[in-house]
Amino acid sequence: MAKTKVLIADDHAVLREGMSRLLSQEKDIEVVGEAGDGQEAVDMVGQFKPDVVLMDIVMPRLTGVEATKLIKKNNPSTCILILTAYSDIRYILGLLEAGASGYLLKSAKSDEIVGAIRAIKAGESVLDSIATRKLLERVVNVSKETDEDKVRGQLSPREIEILQLASKGLSNREIADKLELSMRTVKAHLSNIFNKMRCSCRTEAIVKGFREGYVMLEDVPQGIDGYDRNTL
Repeated sequence: MAKTKVLIADDHAVLREGMSRLLSQEKDIEVVGEAGDGQEAVDMVGQFKPDVVLMDIVMPRLTGVEATKLIKKNNPSTCILILTAYSDIRYILGLLEAGASGYLLKSAKSDEIVGAIRAIKAGESVLDSIATRKLLERVVNVSKETDEDKVRGQLSPREIEILQLASKGLSNREIADKLELSMRTVKAHLSNIFNKMRCSCRTEAIVKGFREGYVMLEDVPQGIDGYDRNTL
């Protein structure tokens, strides 16, 4: 089985070295390079073609947002996982809009980071529980859509149930186990939810579901334990 190639981009050498040692212990992950700033990350992605870039936000020359935009423009198949100490909503929105597939805080545990890399490589998206909650808090005062009843009618009871479980941080596997469904069925339901709600990812669906009343703010975890397995 081919290994997942990872590039680490962070301006702190100690963090890069520690993360490199951590990931090198995994049999299915290969660290192909370390970048000390945003521009170097962009250049190294072009050189090594990694599957995943583990990216910090605040770096010299190019920020994580700027580097993400350039990487996704020039190498769209490369996935970006943000690993940062910042949970500011502006950073979260900016990076998701730039094309990042995931956003974790540096308080995340090592196994959570490894799990997030594997999830993103598999085509899933990952968002820290704090980031998810901040997104929902941002829309607390946003008025409900005028066609709320129409959207409600489009979602089946099973789809609503799956969306609610997703908002609680359950992974596809956990949702499948809880509802006694196959992984393929869960993914099919999520795809249907995205199509009906005109969303491109789980996070967007949760935010819109919050506006529509499917998801309650109290359902979203408030912990700071990092990777919340909000994946598709």
